[in-house]
Amino acid sequence: MERFFNTSGPIVPAEHYHIPLMQRVDWESIQQLIGTNRYFVLHAPRQTGKTSTLLAIMQALNESGVHEAVYANIEVAQAARGDVTRGIPAVCSAICRSLRYYIGETGMTAWLNGPGALVPAEDRLTQLLEHWSIVTEKPCVLLLDEVDALVGDTLISLLRQLRTGYTQRPAGFPASIVLCGVRDIRDYRIRQSGGEIITGGSAFNVKAKSLRMGNFSHKETADLLLQHTDATGQIFEQGIFSEVWEDTQGQPWLVNALAHEMVWEERRARDRSVPIDIAMYLEARERLIRSRATHLDQLADKLREQRVRDVIAPLLGGERTQLQIPEDDLQYVEDLGLVVRKPQVRVSNRIYREIIPRELISVTQDTMVQDRQWYLTPDNRLDMSKLMPAFQQFFREHSQSWLERFAYREAGPQLLMQAFLQRIVNGGGRLSREYGLGRKRTDLFIQWPLDHEQGMYGPVQRVVIELKLLRGSLETVMAKALEQTAGYADTVGADEAHVVIFDQDSDVSWTDKIWERQEVWEQKTIFVWGC
Repeated sequence: MERFFNTSGPIVPAEHYHIPLMQRVDWESIQQLIGTNRYFVLHAPRQTGKTSTLLAIMQALNESGVHEAVYANIEVAQAARGDVTRGIPAVCSAICRSLRYYIGETGMTAWLNGPGALVPAEDRLTQLLEHWSIVTEKPCVLLLDEVDALVGDTLISLLRQLRTGYTQRPAGFPASIVLCGVRDIRDYRIRQSGGEIITGGSAFNVKAKSLRMGNFSHKETADLLLQHTDATGQIFEQGIFSEVWEDTQGQPWLVNALAHEMVWEERRARDRSVPIDIAMYLEARERLIRSRATHLDQLADKLREQRVRDVIAPLLGGERTQLQIPEDDLQYVEDLGLVVRKPQVRVSNRIYREIIPRELISVTQDTMVQDRQWYLTPDNRLDMSKLMPAFQQFFREHSQSWLERFAYREAGPQLLMQAFLQRIVNGGGRLSREYGLGRKRTDLFIQWPLDHEQGMYGPVQRVVIELKLLRGSLETVMAKALEQTAGYADTVGADEAHVVIFDQDSDVSWTDKIWERQEVWEQKTIFVWGC
């Protein structure tokens, strides 16, 4: 059986296309930290390859013969929440299972179920690791995964028990411990049962360093796809490599998921003599976005958190509010992999930029009643002269009730417009979005195939719509909007260009808010609509 692109669970090199695991981290630094008996953190967003890499590190250390290394996933203790009497025993049990499975050590289980059962939970982990280190001839290395899944007093107790044994290493405690999770330990904000908040850094001040696993590089992204070509002979159209990079920025799960969609979920492509072209890629991309796969569902779930909303809402609205975003929140959302901060704060990749607004408007979009046929001309073009006034009327009648339903009310007008358009475009064309902190606008790009038999291979109607909030004088906002819209329309080769300006002043009547104009900017006609 041929290898395949993995989208769930750790990498199995014999079964999965993959980038060499030790290439994903600074192995030289890790060896130095372990060799000098340090405790450190390895963190990365979910489904980046942390578990696969930790397992590879364990294997490399055990094969070297210098250390005895064990990987343990302690997520099971999350169910105990802040109950130390349940959480710490669950952690100890997970470590003993790993000792049995990976190195055949059974004495720790006997200790845990015997004398260890009498030790208070607040000291049981310390004594378990002490016992393991004493009976083992080699220095011990413990790789703990999903540490930040633990919460409250359970997490505090774990960190403090590890810190307590630190001075006994390497003879009486693990020589090196690696804590792995989504966030750096300094970003933990742990609420104790009494309500006091403790930071991870204060509870575990023996950390020597924090290492972050990154995404695939541009070359690694292409190399992963080419492994399939080398194995099967099936080729990818050259333009696909740059599209995958722009859509994913090397996020490992997204790269693998897109590749899987192209070469397997696309049934035509199961015949390996069929090359993968750009149209097949775009169809795969759209299927993935709509799939609500686990990774994407987890991302959507995070959007409900207040800390995430405080960062994402200004991005959706394009407002210049960097200074109002708390540093802790920005760091948290970056650690989740939702945004990057350099050269400026923005959503991490194009697919996330599509998914975030779609998720926020999905219920609104699905409950709207819109007849797409009413907006089509006899030659199957979107009739923007009908569609745009229809949105104006819809916004006038329903905006107050609809906007109250949005958790992201700061970006409500932009999201409502996107829901309206997505409802019309779904199943026929594509709606792409460009937005970001400081842009002061949201750019929407509609691609509508005029021949459904040919789809995106045939003639395509291209429409640009720029959304702006009225800040200051209308003429100033309009002048800037015309310049920006004309430039964006030229970049994407749009046939039509529109600007929608939302006036959120409750003292202005709807009669004055609803208007339309035609403007010309550098010989290009641009339609401007007030809402």
